[in-house]
Amino acid sequence: MGHKKKTAGTVILQREIAPQIFDMWIETDLAREAGAGQFAALYPKGESMLLPRPISVCETDRQAGRLRIVYRVQGKGTREFSAYAKGDTVFLSGILGNGFPLMEAEGKRALLAGGGIGIPPLLELAKELRGEKTIVAGYRDKNLFLKEDMEKYAPFYAATEDGSAGTKGNVLDAVRERGIAPEVIYACGPMPMLRAVKEYAAQAKIKAYLSLEERMACGIGACLGCVCKTTKKDGHSHVKNARICTEGPVFEAGEVDI
Repeated sequence: MGHKKKTAGTVILQREIAPQIFDMWIETDLAREAGAGQFAALYPKGESMLLPRPISVCETDRQAGRLRIVYRVQGKGTREFSAYAKGDTVFLSGILGNGFPLMEAEGKRALLAGGGIGIPPLLELAKELRGEKTIVAGYRDKNLFLKEDMEKYAPFYAATEDGSAGTKGNVLDAVRERGIAPEVIYACGPMPMLRAVKEYAAQAKIKAYLSLEERMACGIGACLGCVCKTTKKDGHSHVKNARICTEGPVFEAGEVDI
């Protein structure tokens, strides 16, 4: 799949939707090929920051050629992006990653589980996924960003670390409290959450697809900062490793050692 050409897009709209969480719509041709679980690599303009920042697709409007990203300000690059306003140019490459396997949910009850900045990709997933689906999202507090957007496509439940909204605890606490019994899981979020989902799926003997996107640094296979251990050997290097950004970011839970 390799390196994609850098293109220029235009900011249509940007707003802060929770503390340090920004919501940006970009007009770009890349929107036409963007699917759930994939991502774009955004390039900061500051010369000191050469590597792009991978940011997942939150939503697409393919007909209008618009792509939505929702991201957290975590360092210099994302801080620069957060200052962009309507009409500004944004440089990006993509679309990258393998995305979520939608066919796996056909005829099954699907659980879409997200935590923190792993919540945004669930919106496009909920739009694209056919069949019965439930969204459970884990937040730090009562700032339930994207809740209204998600509720248009599926029943939505929240878990909060501080108990200020929804179930007090994590995503799986909410799954148990609500008596949700999925037959397939799609999950995106921090590592502890993904480990817990992997264990839950193994016990329930169901398939889970995990997006390991929070481990990516450059998104284009250049930095090797996102390698993860896999249970299958790579036929090329004979090592049990995969680059999350090029072979992932979505893996079947049984394939990765996390």
